Amino acid sequence: MNYLGIYEKAMPVSLSIPEKLKYAKQLGFNFIEMSIDESDQRLARLTWSKDNIHKINETQLYEDIYVQSICLSGHRRYPLGSSDENIRNKALEIMFQAIDLAQKIGVRVIQLAGYDVYYETKSQLTAQNFKESLNVALDYAAKKQVILALEIMDDTFLNSISKYIELKEAVSNHPYLKVYPDVGNLSAWPQNNVPNELAKGINDTVAIHLKDTLPVTADFKGKFKDVPFGEGEVDFVEVFQTLQRLKYNGPFLIEMWSENLTDPKEVILNAKTFIEKAIVKSGVHHG
Repeated sequence: MNYLGIYEKAMPVSLSIPEKLKYAKQLGFNFIEMSIDESDQRLARLTWSKDNIHKINETQLYEDIYVQSICLSGHRRYPLGSSDENIRNKALEIMFQAIDLAQKIGVRVIQLAGYDVYYETKSQLTAQNFKESLNVALDYAAKKQVILALEIMDDTFLNSISKYIELKEAVSNHPYLKVYPDVGNLSAWPQNNVPNELAKGINDTVAIHLKDTLPVTADFKGKFKDVPFGEGEVDFVEVFQTLQRLKYNGPFLIEMWSENLTDPKEVILNAKTFIEKAIVKSGVHHG
């Protein structure tokens, strides 16, 4: 197994990014994934001062731990597929700012949520708008050499790697579009054969999200967040064996939402131990 990172929202919300880098390092992680979600507070990061950025870069260099990716979920509030042109323009503005920020702090992968729209009603138009906006975003990302990676979601718009492949074809197989599978989300949809899906997307896979989930059934919409590791139905041993067979050497990221706990250290370390045990059980060689 290669690098193991931790999601920013696992760590205490009161900490700054430089403090979170140090916190993650103390817990034995190799990198963090930073969040730019739909809250005003985190969207404000898109216009950080040079002083803020300098402090992050200085910490990355001296602590030798890095913000390796950005989870950009702010598009839930301002979706790329919106039927409102003003909202689509705002979505692209957010996208351009995120790409610029990524360049400044050395991030090479921005993970995008695979939603055409989130709060609006979906339609063929919103799906088409999403593809057109994504094309514009990809052309800007290419200039800055920043990869845009779509996450496999808790939403039917993009709930399989098969659908990602169709979407990539719709944007002319753009070289800066990749996939970021969340094995929890991928496993929760009963129509997905997880090993087959991972194999389909392996050449485009730039990172893997690790979390547990409860599957969608005829009378249950599934549970995609806040399922403690080991209490869901993701077969992590099978996932690691599959990725080993596919010669995956990219990073893994533990995705958790424990930032509002007084001290989330214990739950983070429990999750890390659970993943490490699953790797050992799978027989995968890692370093």
